[in-house]
Amino acid sequence: MRTPARSPVMALAAAATAVAATVTLSVDAGPAHAATCNGYVGLTFDDGPSNDHTPALLNALRQNGLRATMFNEGQYAAAYPSQVQAEINAGMWVGNHSYTHPHLTQLSQSQIDSEISRTQQAVASAGGGTPQLFRPPYGETNATVQAVEAKYGLRQIIWDIDSQDWNGASTDAIVQANARLTNGQIILMHEWPANTLAAIPRIAQVLASKGLCAGRISPQTGRAVAP
Repeated sequence: MRTPARSPVMALAAAATAVAATVTLSVDAGPAHAATCNGYVGLTFDDGPSNDHTPALLNALRQNGLRATMFNEGQYAAAYPSQVQAEINAGMWVGNHSYTHPHLTQLSQSQIDSEISRTQQAVASAGGGTPQLFRPPYGETNATVQAVEAKYGLRQIIWDIDSQDWNGASTDAIVQANARLTNGQIILMHEWPANTLAAIPRIAQVLASKGLCAGRISPQTGRAVAP
């Protein structure tokens, strides 16, 4: 038996009901999702930006609902300004990781100043804003380095957990390192290892299973907090 055709009015009414149901579901989903954040962690990626690695990393982070702090080297921020802008556009935060990645504790105060100040300028000129966070290369610091950081209003950020991705850690090991994070903690990763890129979807899953969300790093406390 042939189904009677619906009148235009009936079709409009059905469409309106479907839209209303969709809107209701969307509104209800918001608070429920927000309630899953029982704490925040700081995902950090050093040594960028680059045309070779930054686009894929940003794409993976965005696809998996993650935000991170990108500790950029000034020389690369100057060479790839569009990638600095891409980091900002993807919702990331940009920090200072020195200009040429030297062992700062072996340099004079004026050399340290040059490394930090040129990176501040390079990131700002590329559209990344003026960094508020500084990660010394290799995590090496001393009173002289800290005095220069203070001059530029920078908060020194080391890390609580080293993923060892720079040292050939497997994808499994990188995921397991992220699984050890607790509220407020920060993990060291890098933008160039292929295993780190491969770990991103699983990092998102393991954090979600613990009720942890990727947050920003507070310039006031140096800990991960809500974005």
